[in-house]
Amino acid sequence: MAFRFRPPSNALLFGLVAGWSALLVSCVITQRSILMPPQIAGATFVGSDSCVKCHANITSGFHDATHARLELKGDDGKPKNVSCESCHGGGSLHVRAGTRETILNPKVSPDTCLQCHPNTRAEFNLPHTHPVLSGKIACTHCHDPHQGEALKDGGARALVAQTNATCAKCHPAQSGHHTFAHEAMREGCVSCHSPHGSVNDKMLKARGNALCYQCHFQNQTADTAIIHGGVNHAGNVIRGTCWSAGCHEAVHGSNVNSSLRY
Repeated sequence: MAFRFRPPSNALLFGLVAGWSALLVSCVITQRSILMPPQIAGATFVGSDSCVKCHANITSGFHDATHARLELKGDDGKPKNVSCESCHGGGSLHVRAGTRETILNPKVSPDTCLQCHPNTRAEFNLPHTHPVLSGKIACTHCHDPHQGEALKDGGARALVAQTNATCAKCHPAQSGHHTFAHEAMREGCVSCHSPHGSVNDKMLKARGNALCYQCHFQNQTADTAIIHGGVNHAGNVIRGTCWSAGCHEAVHGSNVNSSLRY
């Protein structure tokens, strides 16, 4: 009988994590070329140095931003210094007139962002989303393209804390301090929610108890019981989800019960 090597499951997991990490790092450190920057009728590119004169408060921290690596190549094939104009369009008219009408502002329309993030545009068309396409909020409510990793309250903090702080601005009750914290909150709001959009209510990553089983799955040995933490949940599971069956209502954290009750 031929012997077939099967790597342990944790080796596969670590391999996937390592691969994803390598991809993420490559996205951050690689220079990105812009295929077609946004166009403004009658405007030409003047270079990012022209923006510094009036927008020094923004450009001063732009050198370490992910978006600072955007490139536009000229006819000679060499990169042009147009990082700002890669998102805001040619700046010649704006430099002369200084009016809002002569430059593109992503705070007004998400199209400037979504032209480079088509996967995010697709997510915004799912049934449950943040109302970006309808204009009620903008990408810049959550993302700061001018510094760090493009998340609000930026740059140097750990990504999880940074993400949670961004969500807390609009969801303070869910993100506030709790005596008994849900461990998922320490991993980040996005461990349960898809922030751009989802097919599930409340932009959850999975439907019903399947969401909780992402972290709380336990091998079962009995045919008539569903054991979690030494307790039979069979009677509760059939009544609804983990948070709607009268068991773990305080999914973000509780101040009175370690089992996230009430």
